[in-house]
Amino acid sequence: MDNKNINPVTLDIVKDSLIAVSNEIFYAFAQTSMSPIIYETLDYASGIADAEGRLLTQGNGVSGFIGMISPMICAVVDKVGKENLHPGDVYIINDPFIGGGTHKNDVGMVMPIFYKDELIAFAGNKAHWSDIGGMAPGSFATDATNTFQEGLCFSGVKLVDRGELVEPVWDLMKSNIRYPMVSQGDMWGQISSLRTGERRIGELCEKYGADVVKGSMERLIEQGEMVARRRMAEFPKGTWEMEEYMDDDGHGNPVHLKVKVTITDDEFLADFTGCDPEVIGSVNTGATAAYAGVKVVFMSIIGPELAVNDGVFAPLRCVTEPGSVMQARSPVATSCYYESMIYAIDLVWRALAPAFPESLGAGHLLSVCTVLMAGKHQDFGNDYLIIEPTVGGWGACMGHDGQVGQFCVGDGETYNVPVEMAEIRYGIRVAEHSLHCDGAGAGEYRGGAGAVRSYLSMNDNQSFTASFGRNKWPVWGAAGGKDGSINYFEFIDADGTQSGPQGIVARRVMNRGDLVRMTTATGGGYGDPFRRPPEKVAWDVKNEYITAEQAEADYGVLVDPETYEVKGVTQARAAAEV
Repeated sequence: MDNKNINPVTLDIVKDSLIAVSNEIFYAFAQTSMSPIIYETLDYASGIADAEGRLLTQGNGVSGFIGMISPMICAVVDKVGKENLHPGDVYIINDPFIGGGTHKNDVGMVMPIFYKDELIAFAGNKAHWSDIGGMAPGSFATDATNTFQEGLCFSGVKLVDRGELVEPVWDLMKSNIRYPMVSQGDMWGQISSLRTGERRIGELCEKYGADVVKGSMERLIEQGEMVARRRMAEFPKGTWEMEEYMDDDGHGNPVHLKVKVTITDDEFLADFTGCDPEVIGSVNTGATAAYAGVKVVFMSIIGPELAVNDGVFAPLRCVTEPGSVMQARSPVATSCYYESMIYAIDLVWRALAPAFPESLGAGHLLSVCTVLMAGKHQDFGNDYLIIEPTVGGWGACMGHDGQVGQFCVGDGETYNVPVEMAEIRYGIRVAEHSLHCDGAGAGEYRGGAGAVRSYLSMNDNQSFTASFGRNKWPVWGAAGGKDGSINYFEFIDADGTQSGPQGIVARRVMNRGDLVRMTTATGGGYGDPFRRPPEKVAWDVKNEYITAEQAEADYGVLVDPETYEVKGVTQARAAAEV
């Protein structure tokens, strides 16, 4: 239909209503799920697409899922065919190697939306399930070497047929996962939130007519592309390259990564040609996950306030090599896919930081720093499972010190599980939750402090698994700022035995009284440390972000450790200020 024949005010009202529908799908799921990783941490995303599978709008908890809803929908349509979709159908998909795949824990669901027998749209969501089977509790295995060890795989399977649950599919699932009641709650939470979207879009069609709703969908896409191309016209043009090493493939080997970013008048191209081949460990990622990582940086510079849709991403292109760690193929393992995905973000970010200083600052903790702990609750005797990201330090940027104790860029708007809830639900005591003030990340603007979180095991035979990337090479500084620090964890057993620091472990047994201390990185500094005002340096010393010795060595400021008064500056700083 020609949008010119529709009142533009009406088009905009319906357009904004579609965004509201996407948000309602998002919050409906949070209110109906049973896993803390979903309703507390918000490790999921949801969105709606038009009848062609083009993303219209997306509600995000996890920014790493940005733009993954559309490939997931298209994969289902390609497999099933539009002619075989029916009102009330829901398809399940978690295949790491197709359609927005990440790792198997991230379970996607797709629902076609009809109005008077016409396919109008799709609703989709993608969420981290606590368990999907496999070799390890939580299905997350840092030592996995193939995809079959990581749990059940659904490559676009019908879960709900015309509104009725396909019982054999659910029977298969509950017979192969460790926490079926929790997963069942999450499954119905996903389905019910999609049904909320179906109902709301039906109401829009009833109120305004299907043609107006479809016209508004087209308007969303057109406006997104128009704004993106207009803003790209103002970008500096050229090519920027960056390469670095991922710390560990899960088996002690570094992984070489590289990117070439080219910006022209009409294209933003990220080319990852030359990255190492897929590895035996579980840090491999699929092409859509790498592409999603590039989208995160693209949105940061094009305009983070823009609605996420496929129109905005029209100028964006990503190239990965089949068989590389950035476009892995079955049957490799992908449990820790996010390490490669976030390194993809970091490579593009670091390459473009000098060209976009207003949008991109120094490096941050980088890793999700995933923790998985399983065992029996000391009081109630039930099996429990912790699966959570860990907060850390962000890099400083032009005009601002780095943020402290925040999740990495791949997590986005997610939250930690409160201490009180963790101690009630899990077999642990939180012995410490504090800032990691190591004084790293010196700069005119100081890198944000990481965090320290310590878990005391309250029972025997607990299992601890973790993957803390950025555990060998520190966070990078920018514009003359100094590097930050690294992520790591260490164990202190009840008998006093200590082990670590280390960055990766699989199912390490912890008994009653054993403690694991997890430490995340301080972000990189931004700008010459000698340009930081002495009174701010003294304030940093007073508030224990840095020591008086670090104030002198890194900032050239002499601070009285008792009164916190500035006593002067070093000769090196004085000479630099001349």
